[in-house]
Amino acid sequence: MKYVCPVCGYVYDEDKEGKPFDELPETWVCPLCGAVKSVFRAEEAAKEKGVPDTPPHFDKDIRKLSAGELSAVFSNLARGCEKQYKEEEAALFRKLADYFAAVTPDLPEADTAELSKLIRNDLEKRYPAFRAAWTAENDRGAGRACVWGEKVTGMLDSLMRRLETEGDAFLRGTEVWVCTVCGFIYIGDKAPELCPVCRVPSWKFEKIEGRQAL
Repeated sequence: MKYVCPVCGYVYDEDKEGKPFDELPETWVCPLCGAVKSVFRAEEAAKEKGVPDTPPHFDKDIRKLSAGELSAVFSNLARGCEKQYKEEEAALFRKLADYFAAVTPDLPEADTAELSKLIRNDLEKRYPAFRAAWTAENDRGAGRACVWGEKVTGMLDSLMRRLETEGDAFLRGTEVWVCTVCGFIYIGDKAPELCPVCRVPSWKFEKIEGRQAL
C-alpha cells in the first residue's frame, strides 16, 4: 500500500520502506515538508478525491470582509505587486493593509481551536467549491492559485495538529521559514532546498524574525 502527502505529494511506499504505514509512530512527519502522519491518504483514496460536478453558487456565501481580512487581502496584493516590480502600487496596498491592521479589534474569544476549525472548513468545503468553479471556467491561473493555496492551507492544518498534540515543543530550538512565493511554512534549522509546493529555491524563503525563544 502507498500513502500520499496532500501537501507536497511525497509517497510513502510500504513495500520499499519495509514497514506498514500504520506502524509508524504518531509523531512521524513527512520527510519533505513536515506534514503530520494523520493528513496522509491511501493512494487510491487520494486519486478518488475529485471535483464536484456542479459549481456552487458563490453569491449565497457573499459577506462583508472584516478589517483583519481586508488587511490580509491588501497585504497579499502588495506582495503580488512587488513580484511584478510595481513598487508604487505595492506601497499603496501596504498602506491599506497597515490601516486595516491598525483598526482590527481584538477577538478575546479567538483561540487555536477556533483557528483549526476555520482551516479545516476551508479544506473540506471552500477549496472543493473553488476547484469546481475554476474547472468549470477552465481558468488555469485560478487553478494554480487554488492548488497552491490548498497545499499551503493543508500545511497550516498539519502544523495546528502538531500544536494540539505536542504543544510548543515542536518549535523549540528550531526556526520557522515562509516561502515568499506561495506562503508555504516550513519548520527546520534551515529552509528546504526547494519549496515543496511551488518548487522555488531556498533563497526565496524568509526566516520569521523576532520569535520568542522557546
